[in-house]
Amino acid sequence: MPQTVKGVIARTKGAEVEVVDINVPDPGPGEALVQVQACGVCHTDLHYREGGINDEFPFLLGHEAAGVVEAVGEGVTEVAPGDYVVLNWRAVCGECRACKKGKPWYCFATHNATQKMTLAEGDPDAGAELSPALGIGAFIEKTLVAAGQCTKVDPEAKPEVAGLLGCGVMAGIGSAINTGQVGRGDSVAVIGCGGVGMAAVVGAVLAGATTVIAVDTDQRKLDKATELGATHTIDAKAESDVVEKIRELTDTFGADVVIDAVGRPETFDQAFKARDLAGTAVLVGVPTPDMTWETPLLEVFGHGGATKSSWYGDCLPSRDFPMLIDLYLQGRLPLDAFVTEKIGITDIESAFDKMHGGDVLRSVVMIGEGQR
Repeated sequence: MPQTVKGVIARTKGAEVEVVDINVPDPGPGEALVQVQACGVCHTDLHYREGGINDEFPFLLGHEAAGVVEAVGEGVTEVAPGDYVVLNWRAVCGECRACKKGKPWYCFATHNATQKMTLAEGDPDAGAELSPALGIGAFIEKTLVAAGQCTKVDPEAKPEVAGLLGCGVMAGIGSAINTGQVGRGDSVAVIGCGGVGMAAVVGAVLAGATTVIAVDTDQRKLDKATELGATHTIDAKAESDVVEKIRELTDTFGADVVIDAVGRPETFDQAFKARDLAGTAVLVGVPTPDMTWETPLLEVFGHGGATKSSWYGDCLPSRDFPMLIDLYLQGRLPLDAFVTEKIGITDIESAFDKMHGGDVLRSVVMIGEGQR
């Protein structure tokens, strides 16, 4: 029967989040009910609260989550009750033109749960349907998702670590490995060393890059990037010409791959110009709708190579999540370094404030069994 659990919503644009009672239906065909153990606080959640994604309030926030499947609906074969899973927002459909071309990491019709979670009796908006962040909604004790949004991983991985693959860390690592296709001996520059950019640094190191240049305006982040494998750092606040400095650190040629993890016209322009001839510029930072980038078309032609946007690190969760968890358990992927603090479900507004100040890579909300 349906359950009533605690969850965190953004009721209206710009309002502080609230912990409220939420009705969660039993899973229907193709759906799964997941007991959430941990969920990272991502900048995307703040975008939802501020109305930067859409205006379909109230939102059930949270999407970087790990937990255990409690129940599944009719026809579900991917997961079973008791499975330890990381939630993802790319539940590939298998039917769209990208899937049929054998490129499911570009799936254009990913699945979400059909039924809606609603505000419980006693709430001022009782019965209102919730819009789950990225189709997940995981700042909650139990969430309802499409079964394909559940990716089984090794249960030895701590939930506060495993859940981070659900968004930011995967986006960063994937921007280097999948989108940028960094190879052994390559030179890589990463512009912006927040959570996604730091993960891009780690991804470049994991792929075998021998020169990894971290660029940021915050010395604390540059120091952390060095801890995680960056061979060089550039303080963009003190350096007058970031492009020229990247060239200086790559024998005057420019980097093989430059990843813009900020997503602004000026940083993408740096990424485009700081790459070697026939190099690759990757945009993984998310721009706002009003931003434009202008450059002479002859420069695009004359520079060669590729400019790419990276969606979710161009990941395929069923392929990438288990692999990265295995590397973590082998001690080859330092995912623990991304967990700055573990917090409770009532501390999310404080986590948003710390995010603004650049004080955390990730605050992780511990929920249910994850609190033990």
